[in-house]
Amino acid sequence: MYDPPYFLLAAGLWVGIICCIPFVATLKQLVKDWKVNKSSRAIAQLRGFRMLAPYLASAVGICVFLASCLQIFAISSRVAYALSVPVTIMMAGSVWFQFTRVLDQLEQRGSQGIDLDDLSLGKIIPQSNPGKE
Repeated sequence: MYDPPYFLLAAGLWVGIICCIPFVATLKQLVKDWKVNKSSRAIAQLRGFRMLAPYLASAVGICVFLASCLQIFAISSRVAYALSVPVTIMMAGSVWFQFTRVLDQLEQRGSQGIDLDDLSLGKIIPQSNPGKE
C-alpha cells in the first residue's frame, strides 16, 4: 500500500515559511541601513550570503513541499522530485534575478529611480495595443 509523505508535506511548508522570516528581517535591516548611509556596501550585502542563505533554504523547503504534494497524487518520489526541482530552480532563480534588478536600480538611481513598470512581464511577453489595430 502506498503511504503519502504527509510529514514531508508539512515539514517542507514549515521550512519554507520559517526561512522567510530571517530573509525579511535581514532585508528590512539592510534597507534601513542603506537609507541612513546611502552606501553601496549595504546594497552589496543585500546580494550576499546573508540574504542568499535563508532564500535558498526557503526554496529547498518549498521544493520538498511541491514534491510531497505530487506524491499525494500517487506519483513516485523520483518523478515528483524530477518535476519539482527544476520548477523550484527556475522560479527561485527568476525571483532572485528580479530582486537583483531592483537592487541595481536602487544603487544607480536611488529609491525614486525604481521603475516598477520595467519589472513587469510586459517587456518579456509582448502585449497587443487595442488602439493600433
